[in-house]
Amino acid sequence: MIRKTGRLSAIVLVIALVAVACGDDDTATTTTAAGGSLTGSVAISGSSTVEPISARVAEAFMAINPGVAISVDGPGTGDGFKLFCAGTTDISDASRRIKDSEKELCAAAGVDWIELYIGIDGLSVITSVNNDFATCLNTADLYALLGDESLGFDKWSDANALAAEIGAPHAPYPDENLDITAPGEESGTFDSFVEFLIKGAAGGENYTATRTLDGTTPVATVRPDYTASANDNVIIEGISGSDFSLGWVGYAFYAENQDRVKALQISAGDGPCVAPTPETIADGSYTFSRSLFIYVNAASAADKPEVAAFVDYYLSGEGIANVAAADYIPVSDYAPTRAAWSARTTG
Repeated sequence: MIRKTGRLSAIVLVIALVAVACGDDDTATTTTAAGGSLTGSVAISGSSTVEPISARVAEAFMAINPGVAISVDGPGTGDGFKLFCAGTTDISDASRRIKDSEKELCAAAGVDWIELYIGIDGLSVITSVNNDFATCLNTADLYALLGDESLGFDKWSDANALAAEIGAPHAPYPDENLDITAPGEESGTFDSFVEFLIKGAAGGENYTATRTLDGTTPVATVRPDYTASANDNVIIEGISGSDFSLGWVGYAFYAENQDRVKALQISAGDGPCVAPTPETIADGSYTFSRSLFIYVNAASAADKPEVAAFVDYYLSGEGIANVAAADYIPVSDYAPTRAAWSARTTG
């Protein structure tokens, strides 16, 4: 897999004194005293998908409070967990749940964590606005174009034989260049796409169980021969720069660039074609919907008042409003998330 280069860090400097009163309903607000003496720092890294939310919360925190320096960047969920489990960061943004291997890294380093569910994203499969062929693809179509067995396919039409074999409904495909730009392996967005496409988690065909590359090796990932980038804006550039491109990003990056890229409707198996919208993502009818999280270092929460104050604000009504402001979908009920934070529930 071509490795992604690190996304440009979004560094937000924040000064804060926060006295927070968070309720357990969706409209909880923060009581904040400005001009106080609370000092320190909060280091946040991880998912480029969640980064815009955390950056907005940090900016709002800065606007209210003078004294704490907060850094936010988005190298990817996997790279973020490496930093988090090494004790380098206080909070890890994540577009998927922490993996068992990452839990082991944290345990080995003595890092306990608090998982907080903060929003919903619709992983958006995108192409150029000039692509007049593709409107809807189902999981079989996507597998024919992007799965392991499509390695080396340079044109959409190269996938026609495989598409016919597996019953992809929108083949035959045109004799046009297939230019793929998408996240790389360190990204939670990559992991989510593998989960949806290959493992059939969204109700699609379970290719891992039913298809093999050579008769013995289960298909378990997407093709490695594409342009990968950690910077979602670079992905948008790649998709918009080729008429018959294909790739995937978080919903917010599609929503911000609808004049340059279009999102394909997706069907799982024989299901209907559904476009990603706030409504279809929220109600689950768009089957490539996924949960967004922040992970808080439990020791940081206990030992650094500025970390606890920042997370209090993040989960307040004012803070959570930034989920929608960043073009993601709020959770219908934040009471369980706020309860987990209030109880400092780890693991």
